[in-house]
Amino acid sequence: MMRYVWLAVIVAIAGCMNQTPPAPTSKASVPRAKVLIKPGENMQETLLTALIKAKAGTVIELTEGKFEFTASLSLTEAGVTIRGAGMDKTILSFKKQDQGKEGLLVSAGDFTMEELTVEDSKGDGIKVVGGTNVIFHHVRARWTGGEKETNGGYGLYPVQCTNVLIDGCEADGASDAGIYVGQSKNVIVKNCKAMRNVAGIEIENCTNADVFDNTATDNSGGILVFDLPNLPVKNGKCVRVFRNTSIANNHANFAPKGNMVGTVPPGTGMMILATDQVEVFENTIKQNQTVGLSIISFQLTQKPITDKDYDPYPEGIYIHDNTFAENGTKPSGELGLVLSALLGKPFPDIMYDGHVDPKKKLDGKLPENLSLKVADNGSATFANLNYDGSDILKFLVSKPKVERTVQGHTGKHPQLPVVDLNSLNR
Repeated sequence: MMRYVWLAVIVAIAGCMNQTPPAPTSKASVPRAKVLIKPGENMQETLLTALIKAKAGTVIELTEGKFEFTASLSLTEAGVTIRGAGMDKTILSFKKQDQGKEGLLVSAGDFTMEELTVEDSKGDGIKVVGGTNVIFHHVRARWTGGEKETNGGYGLYPVQCTNVLIDGCEADGASDAGIYVGQSKNVIVKNCKAMRNVAGIEIENCTNADVFDNTATDNSGGILVFDLPNLPVKNGKCVRVFRNTSIANNHANFAPKGNMVGTVPPGTGMMILATDQVEVFENTIKQNQTVGLSIISFQLTQKPITDKDYDPYPEGIYIHDNTFAENGTKPSGELGLVLSALLGKPFPDIMYDGHVDPKKKLDGKLPENLSLKVADNGSATFANLNYDGSDILKFLVSKPKVERTVQGHTGKHPQLPVVDLNSLNR
């Protein structure tokens, strides 16, 4: 099998890059050292030793079979690959885990994991922190005991990383997000499937992300693009969500109490929360019982904002050329039920809370480059709540005027740039 190497990073585009990321280091010249591990009595000790001794260029190959662990695994050396014999052939089970939380914790870059399944970890499945050039290829993270709040929060979980590729992966049963990328730059999530998670795929506080050709089904929320306060990296932007299928994401929300994702109403196809410059296009969004796509400010969550550097308003959002069908037929969740009093049934395919930064208004409205633009979504229905940022119950009592026509938001924004993680031989 040929191996991914990183050749270049995306070109800096004005307004969409905080800085040009460092060029990835080519692995072509790194000597390769293979370690072959088979299931067996001393397998856990053997793998732990291999991870400790691994150097740049080491390939740890796990044969077909089920590997059972009682403790977390960890890797701190850059340039390592962990490779199985296939998602359905190499299974890393943490069902008997009594030490640690994650299945695997990686604190290094130039990391690749491919062709295996990690299941039933006590906490997150595979977490990568602070790495540059991170690849997940044909990796599955799942919990086999049903959807419970005691399941691990995240399946695939790169955070504070640069240059992330998640390709052909699956996630099932996470109590927060199945496939999650947070506080990262230059991200591609493609060809993946997320099911029976609270959030199927979540991009949080990221800059420059492409999410495409994925399927999200039977989650509480299908695909989420969030920006949250009180995190080291905040105010993400430039996220493209396209050619995805988000269908029948009506699963009960089983997030632990207090988790932000617990506020997502079951039946949410897609949600944009407080993130700027998000382009959503050529997706199929259907049979989500609360709403097809919601675009909301952080204030609508009714949680306090204590972070003075946080921007809670979604701005520069562009929704175009999507297919919506059979959404909003049975709104649920606390927020969905409350808003039913205002919106009635069915809910619109596209719901915008309409809450904007008053400091940025010119002549009573947002400048064009910050406004919501909606175009060419077929027969999709629309509503702007004209939310004022107040307590939601007081807002409803005020009998706000809901705009049911998209006419005030028709138009186009410039299309966002492609996230280009060029790769050579694997």
